[in-house]
Amino acid sequence: MRQALASTEQGYDMLAPKFDLTPFRTPDPVLAAMAREIGEVDVALDVCCGTGAAMRHLRTLCRERVIGLDFSAGMLAEAERHLAEIPGRAKVELVRGDALAMPFEGEVDVVTSVGAFGHILPEDEDRFVAGIARALRPGGRFVFVTGRVPPITSPTWWMLRGFNGVMRVRNALLRPPFIMYYLTFLWPDVKALLERHGFRVEAREGRCPAPYARAILVVATKR
Repeated sequence: MRQALASTEQGYDMLAPKFDLTPFRTPDPVLAAMAREIGEVDVALDVCCGTGAAMRHLRTLCRERVIGLDFSAGMLAEAERHLAEIPGRAKVELVRGDALAMPFEGEVDVVTSVGAFGHILPEDEDRFVAGIARALRPGGRFVFVTGRVPPITSPTWWMLRGFNGVMRVRNALLRPPFIMYYLTFLWPDVKALLERHGFRVEAREGRCPAPYARAILVVATKR
């Protein structure tokens, strides 16, 4: 309840020590599938890195640097603690900052982001993707996992729509807002968004193991 009444940043500061025990953490089999698609690179950036779940896989792939960006000091502290245990030759850089104003310019081979798209409001999605495009070198890739809208007849659709409705009411009544919505950045709608910012987009299905086989791995390559 304290988290729900806090701002997004404060809420994640509170949750950080326990985040990896929640169902909100992206499962390791999904992260491993992403890592297989990425392969070895010089520099990788994980946007909204949280406790560093994706970075733990990226560090073994990076030859030079692995960067994590998040606005929560609590989550970055957890990421630092976890990454200290992960072998790898890449330098680890943890940056506290805004995903809508990233301080990177043409220096990254791969950008990832997991479990974070619900924190980006629809009106900010173009700004978010533009920042990712700006951070990447020509030919660099934005790699992430998404899915399709569940059918309206499914319990999942009703549960997620219900959650979004509650959050909209909460944010209409209380300040500061807590930005977290489901059913965002979904395939195939996200394809047009990425193409607007100069990406060539490919959806790779069937790359994640059960029970995540319906997940869609998207590889967007900067032209």
